[in-house]
Amino acid sequence: MSANRTVYFVFSRLQRLFNTRTAHTTAGGCRVISVSRLLLQHSLPGSAVCCRNVSSKSVPPKALDTSLFVPVSLKTDDPTDGTVGAELTQPLDKNELLKVLNKFYKRKEMQKLAADHGLDARLFHQAFISFRKYILEMTSLPADLHIILSDICCNAGHVDDIYPYFMRHAKQIFPMLDCMDDLRKISDLRVPANWYPEARAIQRKVIFHSGPTNSGKTYHAIQRYLAAKSGVYCGPLKLLAHEIFEKSNSAGVPCDLVTGEERTFVDPEGRAAGHVACTIEMCSVNTPYEVAVIDEIQMIRDSSRGWAWTRALLGLCAEEIHVCGEAAAVDFIRELMFTTGEEVEVHTYKRLTPFSVLDHAVETLDNLRPGDCIVCFSKNDIYSLNRQIEARGQECAVIYGSLPPGTKLSQAKKFNDPDDPCKILVATDAIGMGLNLSIKRIIFNSLVKPNINEKGEKQMETISTSQALQIAGRAGRFSSVFKEGEVTTMHRDDLPVLKEILSHSVDPIETAGLHPTAEQIEMFAYQLPDATLSNLIDIFVSLSQVDGLYFVCNIDDFKFLADMIQHIPLNLRSRYVFCTAPINKKQPFVCTSFLKFARQFSRDEPLTFDWVCRHIGWPLAAPRNIKDLVHLEAVHDVLDLYLWLSYRFMDMFPDTAAIRGIQQELDNTIQQGVRNITRLIRASDPNLSDPPEQNAAAAASSRSRSRGQRSPAGMTEKSLASRLVKDGLLTPDLLKQLQREWSKSLRLEGGGQSLLGEELNNKSIKGKRKNKK
Repeated sequence: MSANRTVYFVFSRLQRLFNTRTAHTTAGGCRVISVSRLLLQHSLPGSAVCCRNVSSKSVPPKALDTSLFVPVSLKTDDPTDGTVGAELTQPLDKNELLKVLNKFYKRKEMQKLAADHGLDARLFHQAFISFRKYILEMTSLPADLHIILSDICCNAGHVDDIYPYFMRHAKQIFPMLDCMDDLRKISDLRVPANWYPEARAIQRKVIFHSGPTNSGKTYHAIQRYLAAKSGVYCGPLKLLAHEIFEKSNSAGVPCDLVTGEERTFVDPEGRAAGHVACTIEMCSVNTPYEVAVIDEIQMIRDSSRGWAWTRALLGLCAEEIHVCGEAAAVDFIRELMFTTGEEVEVHTYKRLTPFSVLDHAVETLDNLRPGDCIVCFSKNDIYSLNRQIEARGQECAVIYGSLPPGTKLSQAKKFNDPDDPCKILVATDAIGMGLNLSIKRIIFNSLVKPNINEKGEKQMETISTSQALQIAGRAGRFSSVFKEGEVTTMHRDDLPVLKEILSHSVDPIETAGLHPTAEQIEMFAYQLPDATLSNLIDIFVSLSQVDGLYFVCNIDDFKFLADMIQHIPLNLRSRYVFCTAPINKKQPFVCTSFLKFARQFSRDEPLTFDWVCRHIGWPLAAPRNIKDLVHLEAVHDVLDLYLWLSYRFMDMFPDTAAIRGIQQELDNTIQQGVRNITRLIRASDPNLSDPPEQNAAAAASSRSRSRGQRSPAGMTEKSLASRLVKDGLLTPDLLKQLQREWSKSLRLEGGGQSLLGEELNNKSIKGKRKNKK
């Protein structure tokens, strides 16, 4: 790049940042960076500055959502000047006051003037209601306000004279009006790279290892990690961190393990080793390393956890940053690193073993063979399939997300063992990462899974190309006994859809996640001391400004926990830490435990081993049915929560070793339960496992809805029946009766089917009328 062009890029970059008065948030607060400081931050020693003109993708400031502003309750104490106003003038007539106030409210000029000072129509109305209540209910008003109102009632003043007193009251109930500029600066997220001055002070080398699943990309990054004097591995799962921890120590490279719930130091005296394997949220952005490995970089766009990859990529202080992930992330990572002045070197890998999409579906469980893995997106489907497979005399391993890591590894070991009779695996997409499995054939039981959209709403969606490839790539892994993989579906009409999904290229990544830090929320709370934590987060997100490369991650789980413990007296920092705890909010027992932990903590009473045992009812019996197994999984999550909090509040959660001991016992109990899962299913409510014909109808209906197409011949009746029940046109009892009549009609000749068609029509109408009643 020529010198003139370099100067032009630097000047353009600095001018944009300076003119927009960008505020850079640091741990100590907010500060506006001078031009010389900007030059220092954006010009790295020994390299030409080449900064992308981010303004081309900048997002305009969002309209402020004033519905988030909750009015503060004011004390109704009498003013210090008592009845001076009444003594100087005369007592006020409440009826006349009401007329004057309503006249003020209707003045368009006042509404416009208030809008210029931050009160939109919503806030103006709320402020007026509060102001009117204050004036009419107070026994005595401040002298100046009393005199003004008296003059207006006597036609000696104008109704507009109320405005200054109205605004004074509005700012008392909406304190954010006086500090809006400060709040906007605090929530300015447009240059997150500058949150990490230590990383910006060094010239980092970024190497992107790009390739599909089972291409060896992570292997090559780990080889460089093991050869370095110091290094950090950042992975998305505890299982992956454990794997690197064990692999590193087995290779003679001392390595520590750091996850949210666990700290393992190889040094007996607890001194930190040069290498550490951690979950990505736990990586340190202050410790210098020679090499850092960031695995599964495509998760930087994840709506909930993407912020952790952004933080690691921008903030790690390492001479070399090795990034592993899909090719769809390469261009975006280049663009992101362009804003820091760091070049990206790309190493491309191809899959080590091939996999092919078969031309036929499995269609029935009788066609299963050793090495098959059926992938479901529902635990109930797993229970149902497991029961049907073992009813055919075959052993089956089970893996799903809520199982403890030890149980997942135990089931994986059972499935991989060539001497074990278990040759079939039924799993959720939890197998997509973190487990090495000897799978010959991946069978998609469904192509529709529940998903959380950008608004935090749950919806059913057809799996993406990225998700399909991640799962399909488990077949025929390089380290397994199967050198080629196969992929297919359980149902015939799903197979062309799967082929279409896999034929598409993965959507390129375009944005990275961000999340407000504890320091930013503390600064917000200083400006808005009466706001709840949930309300603070809402206002922060509403005011936040992000560059076009970023988005603010979904904070619904955070707000859920914040609302749950709002009534418990905690300081803001402790409340924030509690709300970042990774818990499953769908588990009532886990949520109840979280609430009890917070309440005990607020009393300044340590949560001892005995206290926890009383809470969970330890010792726990072996599960007798699926409900017991689910409860044991929830108890395991509660113990994880204790361990997670123990590393944030060591004095209040002191019995880490004892809790870890009973958690290991509980893991063994859960493993035993999963090994006997078929017996547990039989002992459970039969509604947990739908009959195969109903299951097929529901699956066909879901597949048909996901594609917006009619099901193929042979499946129409099932899909229609499922839709009629779902829409309330048929009751389940009527559906069963129709199924029996349909089976009977198949044995009749032509006229019988026409008769059944008429009966179906008549009973659908009757069912609809009954449902309406």
